[in-house]
Amino acid sequence: MTRKPDGPLRKGWTTGACATAATRAAWQALLSGAFPDPVGITLPRGETPHFALVKQETGPGWARASVIKDAGDDPDVTHQAEIIATLRQAKPGAGISFHAGAGVGMVTKPGLPLPVGEPAINPKPREMMVAQILELAASFGVQPDVEIEISIPGGEDIAQKTWNPRLGIIGGLSVLGTTGVVIPFSCSAWIHSIHRGIDVARATGRPHIAGATGKTSESAIKALYKLPDEALIDMGDFVGGMLKYLRRNPVANVTIAGGFGKLVKLAQGHLDLHSSRSQVDMVKLAQTADNAGADEALCNAIRTANTARHVLELCASQNVNIAEIIARQARETAMATLDGACAIEVVIFDRQGKMVGRAGRLALPSCSSHTGPARGC
Repeated sequence: MTRKPDGPLRKGWTTGACATAATRAAWQALLSGAFPDPVGITLPRGETPHFALVKQETGPGWARASVIKDAGDDPDVTHQAEIIATLRQAKPGAGISFHAGAGVGMVTKPGLPLPVGEPAINPKPREMMVAQILELAASFGVQPDVEIEISIPGGEDIAQKTWNPRLGIIGGLSVLGTTGVVIPFSCSAWIHSIHRGIDVARATGRPHIAGATGKTSESAIKALYKLPDEALIDMGDFVGGMLKYLRRNPVANVTIAGGFGKLVKLAQGHLDLHSSRSQVDMVKLAQTADNAGADEALCNAIRTANTARHVLELCASQNVNIAEIIARQARETAMATLDGACAIEVVIFDRQGKMVGRAGRLALPSCSSHTGPARGC
């Protein structure tokens, strides 16, 4: 994860805002023969950004404009991408329609805010673009009959770095943004993706999903249960965001998979596992080790240990299975948050992907209560 820089951070503009600006410019050119450059739009919360145009092209019955996305100081994978809007006159009475150009994905699975078969241009950006079309159509005294095609060069490759393939959005990126503004290093985009992953799992009838804190634990839990990609939730540090959404939108069986350090935080009651927002309490961890049978010397070493990983190594050297207790405690935190909405298990892996702790019972065929790392189903 990119480290957040010090000092004030510059906001940016979403792909939805950029597509809206390019749409307004192309529509105005189609109606008047002239492009506004820069082009200004009003966002849902009243901001009035202006965008310099890159492309300005016209032909019989069509116009094309583009802008470069500026995500500010956010480590957005679409920063500096070119967002292109091509508008074509439609038949009288056809209204406004949306189309995916190169680099914009298509929806292929249910559970998203758009029906299967639609271009991945989300409802709020569509609403923003429609508002521009209607405003200019009224000004020029014409009917708003137009086809809007959004394209993003290189979008299909960029999309491989996003959740889109897992969500069933094929062929490119999504055009996103509810406010039009990118808040640098905001958690909202990641949590939004967690929610959409759960929605797709529910809509496709998945009986079991797994949220992982990182790639090692995700690969390990995928192999353990032979889970398809759409059953995997890239939870990261946001276990609370996943669990709270599941409480309102349950899936029958949920596995939380992660490394020892992250899940110690969950065991100690933290729902945000990021290092800047929660820390491992070594005194509490020493008490947990004491309950697991650690001697006084080991407990003292734990209290002064540098990292949770070091604690796991110290305990392993003396055959103290602290990970099993941490798994049970982490599951208790998760169960309290879920309030009975789902069956839940917690699985802890070391850095090599070896299971070191497990707790919970899932309602899956041939599953039994998981009380140790040797059991599976």
